[in-house]
Formats: sequence, structure tokens, C-alpha cells
Amino acid sequence: MPTILLIRGYRFFFYLNEHELVHVHVTKGGNEARFVLVPEIDMTYSHGFKRSEIRDIVTLITQHYATLISAWHNTFGE
Repeated sequence: MPTILLIRGYRFFFYLNEHELVHVHVTKGGNEARFVLVPEIDMTYSHGFKRSEIRDIVTLITQHYATLISAWHNTFGE
């Protein structure tokens, strides 16, 4: 599970056995969410995050979108 970004306590990472839609997992304090990145940012699940935290995560994904996409392609070669 390579960590792609660690910002404000949020850990953005991929599970190496997942090759489905381009997406990223986010954890913080025992909470976890998953966001599809392509064709658009879309949360597929969230366990424990508050709405304000989800908004913060989406902002961070938007700000670091190119980094996340590049890391996906470098990790999975797709």
C-alpha cells in the first residue's frame, strides 16, 4: 500500500491488488474513504468521515490531482 500523499493527517494511497477504475483511498484517524478519479472525482464510500472532512479531502484531491494520476500510472502501468 504505497502512500502517495500525506497531508494534514490524511493518507492517500492505493491497494496494490486493485486495478479497477483509477481511484485513491484516504485514511485518517481510523476513518477511510475511496474516491474514483477518472472520469471525474467521485466518492464511492466513506466510513467515519464528517461532511466537512470529505469536502477537505475533495479539495486536496483537486489540488494534487496530477500527482495522484501520475502515481496511479506509475504504480499500475495503465
